[in-house]
Amino acid sequence: MTSLIVVIGLLFLLFLGVPVGLALAFSGMVGLVAIVGFNSALSVLATTPLSTTNGYELIAVPLFILMAEFVIVSGIADRMFKAITIWVGRLPGGLAVATALAGAGFGAISGSSTAAAAALSSTSIPAMQKAGYEAKFSAGVVAVSGTLAMLIPPSIALVLYGIIVEVNIASLLIGGVIPGVLVTFGIIVTIYALMARDPSIAPAAKRWSLREKLFALREIGPMLALLACVTGSIYLGVATPTEAAGLGAFGAFVIAAAFRSLTWARTWGALSRAVRATCMIFLIIIGAHIFGYVLTLGQITPQFVTWITTLNVSPYVVMAGIILFYLVLGCFMDQLAILILTVPVMVPAIITLGFDPVWFGVIVVVSAEVGMITPPLGMNIFVVARYAGRPLSEIFRGVAPHVVTHLIIIALLIAFPQLVLWLPSTINN
Repeated sequence: MTSLIVVIGLLFLLFLGVPVGLALAFSGMVGLVAIVGFNSALSVLATTPLSTTNGYELIAVPLFILMAEFVIVSGIADRMFKAITIWVGRLPGGLAVATALAGAGFGAISGSSTAAAAALSSTSIPAMQKAGYEAKFSAGVVAVSGTLAMLIPPSIALVLYGIIVEVNIASLLIGGVIPGVLVTFGIIVTIYALMARDPSIAPAAKRWSLREKLFALREIGPMLALLACVTGSIYLGVATPTEAAGLGAFGAFVIAAAFRSLTWARTWGALSRAVRATCMIFLIIIGAHIFGYVLTLGQITPQFVTWITTLNVSPYVVMAGIILFYLVLGCFMDQLAILILTVPVMVPAIITLGFDPVWFGVIVVVSAEVGMITPPLGMNIFVVARYAGRPLSEIFRGVAPHVVTHLIIIALLIAFPQLVLWLPSTINN
C-alpha cells in the first residue's frame, strides 16, 4: 500500500512539472522513510549517488553527448543535407527524402533526438519552404526524422537501457541498425504515400549537374569516417561502446576543427551543454535508483512478474499491452525517465515470458520515438515549432501519418524478432 501511495505521489509531482530526477528522488526518500525509517533512508541517500554513477559503462553517456555537440558545431548536418539534396532534391518530394536520409545520417553520428531535430530544422525547413513545400508536411517530416537519433547507434537511450538491464551494450547498439533502416524507409514510404494523395505538397526542386553531384560526395566523407569510428569499431570488436564513444567525441572535435568551426566560445558552449545534459541524465539515474529501492522493498517487481505469468493469454497479447503502456506513457513523460523507471520492473517479466532483453530494448526505444512526436509532450514537435514558426497543432497533424507508420514497424519487429537480433549475432567479439 505504501509503495502504491508513493507511485501516485511521484505521478502528482511530475504533473506539477517538478524535474524528473528530483521527483524520483523525493518520492523515493519519502517511501523509504515510511518503509525502513529515517536513518536507513538517510544512509541510502548518502551512498546511492556514488554507487550509481561510478560505473565504467556510464562514461559513454557524456562522451556521446559531447560528440553530438561537436557534430552540431562542425555543421556536418548542414553539409550532409545539402549533399543529399543535390542527389535527390530535384525529384518531387526529394527535399523531404533528403531530410529523412540526413536524419538517419545525423542519427548515426549523434545520440540526441532533440539535437537532430534542431539541426534538421535549421537547414531543411527553410529549403523546403523556399521550394514551395506545404508547411505542415515539411515540419512533420523534420520532426519524425529527428527521432532516428534515439535508435540508430550511437543511441544514449540504448546505452542507458543496457546499463540498467546489464545486457551487452554493443549488441543493443548494433541491434538498432536494421530497425533504424526500416524506420527511415518507412518515413520515405509515408512521404510518397502523402504525395500520391496530393502531389502539390512537395514539388520538384532545381536540377544539379553531374559535376556538382560528384563534388557533393566529399561532404559526406567526414560523416562516414565518424560512423566507422563509432559503429564500425563496435561491430568489428575493435572497441567497446565506451571506447567508441571516446573515439567519436575526439573524431567530432577533429572534424569541427578541420572545418574551422571551433572558436573558444563555441568550444566552451559545447562543453557546457554536454555537462548540463549529463548532469540532468545522471540526476534522473540517481533518483530512479532511490525510487527503485521502494519498488524492491514493496515487492512490486516480483508481484508484477507473478501477475504477468499467471495471465491465461498469449505472451504476444501481454507484449501488445506493454507496448500500449509505453505509447501512452510516452505522451506524458520524458523518454529517458520512462526507461529508467519502468525497465527494472518490465524486463524480469518479459524474460519470464520468453522474450529476449536485447530485442525488448530496441522495441522500447522505437516506442519511445513515438512519444517524441505525440501530444502533449512531444519534444521534437516543440523544437521544430520554434524553428519553423508554425503552430504546434499544425505540426502534430503533419506528423500523424508517420506515427501510424511507426506503429506498423513496431508490429513488424514484434512479429519478426530476427530483424533486431540477427545483426548482433554476427558481431566480431
